[in-house]
Amino acid sequence: MRDLDETDVELLSLLAEDARRPFSELGEAVGLSGPAVSDRVTRLQEAGIINRFTVDVDRSQLRAGVPVFIQVELDSAAVETARERLRDADGVEHLFVTAGGDVWFYARAEAQNVREWVARLFEGIDLVDYTVTLVDDVEWTPTVDGVEFALTCAECGNTVDSEGETARIDSEVYHFCCPSCLSRFEDRYQQLEEGA
Repeated sequence: MRDLDETDVELLSLLAEDARRPFSELGEAVGLSGPAVSDRVTRLQEAGIINRFTVDVDRSQLRAGVPVFIQVELDSAAVETARERLRDADGVEHLFVTAGGDVWFYARAEAQNVREWVARLFEGIDLVDYTVTLVDDVEWTPTVDGVEFALTCAECGNTVDSEGETARIDSEVYHFCCPSCLSRFEDRYQQLEEGA
């Protein structure tokens, strides 16, 4: 899969709204058969465009803590450590890293003492500063509308178009903008394997 066509983008949009829709229903919406939709979804998964299907849990219905939005200012060396810790932390639902290197996240904190909860989350990580904002309401509406999709060359970072190449190397799918990028990538990959 090199180019994403309008049908692929429409399927992504429909799946973003409800990933549990049957392929037959998706097919009716885009003018394809159920098996054709299944093939396209499989190709989108193999291309790494669809990473997983998930559940959007409304935690407010479960009464799981106080909803907060936290902005954290860290030393740049600590950003990746903080990101990894927050990714696995209970209660953290959405994690963002700004271009300036700040970490922002939406979570459901323990109601008793938010300061202690944050201190435990960042234990051993030097915090410069942080701000906690109590959230009144959350609306999460993932969409692919208005976004232009393009695959990126694994070798040079250029956009992969219809002239590009796709290769499976050790069960991973990689996309390349041209045959020479594919060749350079394969050569370097082989050298790394031989040196290992």
